[in-house]
Amino acid sequence: MRWTRRLRLCAAGAVVASALFSPPAAQAAEQSDGGLTDLVNPFIGTQNEGNTFPGVAVPFGMVQFSPDTGHNTGYDYTQHRIRGFSLVHLSGVGCAIGGDLPVLPAVGDVTETDYARYAATFDHTDEQASPGYYRVGLGGGIEAELTATERAGVQRYTFPATDKANVLLNAGQSLHRNVSSEVEILDDRTVRTQITGSGFCRSTRPYTVYTVTRFNRPFTAHGTWYQDSITRDATTSSGPGRNGAYVTFDTTKDRAVEATTALSYVDARGAEVNLRATHERSFADVREAARRAWEDRLDDVRVQGGDETRRRTFYSSLYRSFLAPNIGSDADGRYTGWDQRVHRAVGFTYYQNWSLWDTYRTQVQLLSLLAPRQARDMAISLLKVDEQGGWLPKWGYGTVETNIMSGDPVTPFLTHAYHQGLLKGYEERVYRALRKNADGVPPADTMYVGRESNREYLANGFAPYIKDSPYHKPGDSDYHHGGSVTLEYALSDAMLARMARDLGHDADAERYAARSRSYRHLLDPSTGFFRARDASGAFAGPADPANSEGFHEGTAWQYQWLVPQDLPGVVGLIGGRKAANDRLDAFFAYDRLTADPAGTARDVWVNGPYDYYHADKYNPQNEPDLIAPYTYLSTGQPWKTTDVVHAALTLFTDGPTGMTGNDDLGTMSAWDVLSSIGIFPVQPGYPTWGLTTPVFDRVDLVLDRAHYPRGRLTITAPGTSDRERYTQGVRVDGTAYERTYVTTDTLRRLGTLEFTVGARPSGWGTAPDAAPPALT
Repeated sequence: MRWTRRLRLCAAGAVVASALFSPPAAQAAEQSDGGLTDLVNPFIGTQNEGNTFPGVAVPFGMVQFSPDTGHNTGYDYTQHRIRGFSLVHLSGVGCAIGGDLPVLPAVGDVTETDYARYAATFDHTDEQASPGYYRVGLGGGIEAELTATERAGVQRYTFPATDKANVLLNAGQSLHRNVSSEVEILDDRTVRTQITGSGFCRSTRPYTVYTVTRFNRPFTAHGTWYQDSITRDATTSSGPGRNGAYVTFDTTKDRAVEATTALSYVDARGAEVNLRATHERSFADVREAARRAWEDRLDDVRVQGGDETRRRTFYSSLYRSFLAPNIGSDADGRYTGWDQRVHRAVGFTYYQNWSLWDTYRTQVQLLSLLAPRQARDMAISLLKVDEQGGWLPKWGYGTVETNIMSGDPVTPFLTHAYHQGLLKGYEERVYRALRKNADGVPPADTMYVGRESNREYLANGFAPYIKDSPYHKPGDSDYHHGGSVTLEYALSDAMLARMARDLGHDADAERYAARSRSYRHLLDPSTGFFRARDASGAFAGPADPANSEGFHEGTAWQYQWLVPQDLPGVVGLIGGRKAANDRLDAFFAYDRLTADPAGTARDVWVNGPYDYYHADKYNPQNEPDLIAPYTYLSTGQPWKTTDVVHAALTLFTDGPTGMTGNDDLGTMSAWDVLSSIGIFPVQPGYPTWGLTTPVFDRVDLVLDRAHYPRGRLTITAPGTSDRERYTQGVRVDGTAYERTYVTTDTLRRLGTLEFTVGARPSGWGTAPDAAPPALT
């Protein structure tokens, strides 16, 4: 059925027009070929602060072309006005960044320059999205369609019959803080911009992006605006604040207008190079190429079993896991390094956008399995950040450091790459960069903070919690989070110790291994929990672990398990396996969980997207707790890991609210994928994979033969279900296997990993030597 609804186009000088709306289709593309892309719903996480985007990208693409509705990170499903379709978005971040060059079609006279005022209305019943394709009906009878290449966004606008069909290119408004912009109309088909911005949670150093937009036919009129002033026939405009251009087409006969916008972080020539790399393909051809790229990527994982909702949720999470990091080098290999100079990538693709505090726990491991060639280039790119910019990053956006979050997340990221064999030929160079980071503090006149609390940590064995410490660099301060920072430094030291030992740096290995036990300095014997210490060494903040201070986005209850390098040591500090299991059971509300898994997950666990503090329960929506369910593997009760993991998986659904908190560049999505297939990185930074019952009867993984000689791993759990979820036994290539973990070396030799399941817990994995061993 089709019907007509009359809407007022909220664009400058808009006219009232009729618009045709199609039946609801928000979860499927316009066309279906029965492929895996049909199972992906890009709208998952666009409501309730998942902060995902429904627009288009190709795997790891530089461009993420998507609508902005007014939410600080881009798109909010509850809003119904689109300000523009912009080129850059980060999937699932919690701070404003990107949104560069919002472009919007409109009809009528252009009289407004603020995209909050000329925004176009839309309705979800006339909106569709699938990997590589997005379309929406806008007020005024306009249809907008988007697709993308690696470095360009391609758009098609279908207007009503009019001689005032406009495309507005807004260079001066973005999601970030716009510092300045320039716009230039080069000829009757081409518009070029240069946009300088800063932002992301707090101010960063400025960075610049360059764009060039080429239309498929000449426009009939044009103009520019600056602030509130609109100048017809003008070709240039520049300055801070609102700044842009409009071009006008006659669509009385040919109603469709196509345009390609290429992006570069290098210069205007780079944008032209990236534009030429699209070979001026039509919208339809680019859309099909994007769909094929996603089919090829998703096809590396084939699942059987599970219900339709679980499969849709799974493939949607797999899709989001491949959205970042993003290509940073142009088609000619040039890129802007962190020294703000132009370099050329030779023998690798340069990547950027590093949410390391998040991704080191799940997403980097998934990429090392399914995209090892890209994961290798990502690791090399981080090395280049150090070699060209002077230090390793903490949370990098584009060409600058933001210093968001705390601790030392780059170390487990890179040591994992090393242990996966992704750094061949670069091992010593990476090790030197990591050692410099682990043993020092960046110079005060640089943009990096690194291990900001390192001097005190090395001297005293803990990073102090200094609530009111002076802090002058943008971003977060490690001094404000001394409790969690100590745990994070110690984790990283453990991982670096293993790399040092492998490379023959035995003295370093001993030193880092000793430092990895620094977590013990936080144990308050009066409470039995970790507790931050102040600069004098005294325990700081309330004694109640649910109200603790000095833990970044969490409490002492939630951070008590973030010692994956030495869980046997933590269990001993707590009082042994029984005491640890009692505490775990209280943490997960296990008695309630067994009676009502989904209800406990939603009603008892922490479930506010930014609800980080004052809690004594598991927070499945935030990174510090991602490994926590797997702690039961180290306490002799692996069936409880299955109970908790399967309950947490119910929080991932196939609607707009189906994301648990911010996705953080694929971190939560990768947790969903790995936990669903039954292998999880329980010691991030080291190649240890914990085992738990998969939710699918069968999973076939296609692996790169350069790293996994068999080229395929099949994981089976026939009959797995909500009831039949407990592992009775595991077989690796047909041989009984009693451990609750495997290593990457084992995975490389494997062809099959078989789970036998049943309705009750068994004795599998309960022996003391079945648990992942300590690394220290």
